[in-house]
Amino acid sequence: MLFNLLNKIDQRIGITEASAHCDVPCGIYDPMPAQIAALSVLRFLHQATELKGDSLDDRAKLVRVVQMKEEHAEKVKHEIRIIWGDYIKGDILENNPEFTDLTHNIMLAGSACKQNMAVENGEKLVDLVNKFAEKFWATKKVGTYRAICPYEPKVETVYPKLD
Repeated sequence: MLFNLLNKIDQRIGITEASAHCDVPCGIYDPMPAQIAALSVLRFLHQATELKGDSLDDRAKLVRVVQMKEEHAEKVKHEIRIIWGDYIKGDILENNPEFTDLTHNIMLAGSACKQNMAVENGEKLVDLVNKFAEKFWATKKVGTYRAICPYEPKVETVYPKLD
């Protein structure tokens, strides 16, 4: 009820919607959401290739898988843009200029994952986001290790060593 009232007021006044990760800024940045989204993209690509496409159910599932793949590819791009734009600046960028090319390559790989169904593009996205995570944690002087993630797609993933 309160939502409906506020919605009607909003429609009359025309309040502009705002969205931001954190413009305060909060100072909390972590590449893990991007990593999970990249792993999800790869998993959705695997699921799509496993479908036979013969039944109406398979075709319906394919539509859902493609939609989710594209949403998660966009989430990767969003999460990386936030870290690159809000955290990687000043001395961090000066001391790690490769972040710019790496970020750009992630944007391209994310777009490639949205444009087609090639599993190789998903693998490349995961690889690039893992490299980004390693470099990110290095800026915080936190070591990393690689391990196979405990869920599908069961590929090597970068994790911070939190002692």
